[in-house]
Amino acid sequence: MRILGSAVITMESLIMGFALLLAMQDHGALALSLGGALAVACLLTAGLMKKKIGWVVGSLLQVGLIAYGAVVSTMYFIGALFSFLWATAYFLGRKGEAIRAKLIAEREQESSI
Repeated sequence: MRILGSAVITMESLIMGFALLLAMQDHGALALSLGGALAVACLLTAGLMKKKIGWVVGSLLQVGLIAYGAVVSTMYFIGALFSFLWATAYFLGRKGEAIRAKLIAEREQESSI
């Protein structure tokens, strides 16, 4: 769960960097500052993925990425796509961790016999 979430949020920071390059042509300092803050926040959130707060902050950043579509219109689509990947990482990660915990419990039972 943590690895998938970290990968998605790190890729989002790279996407925000590319969106900043597009925004530099037509927009002012405020739009660029907000985009830069989003990119840095994505990188910092990747380090918080061990805790629940990382998932909460990452979910809030998904809203920010979609909202950045007001500056770079393609971010509406890309933000929605990465939000889907974020949700998939969360749900598949939980399912994978449950399977892993079950396998570990089965191994412990076998070794105690």
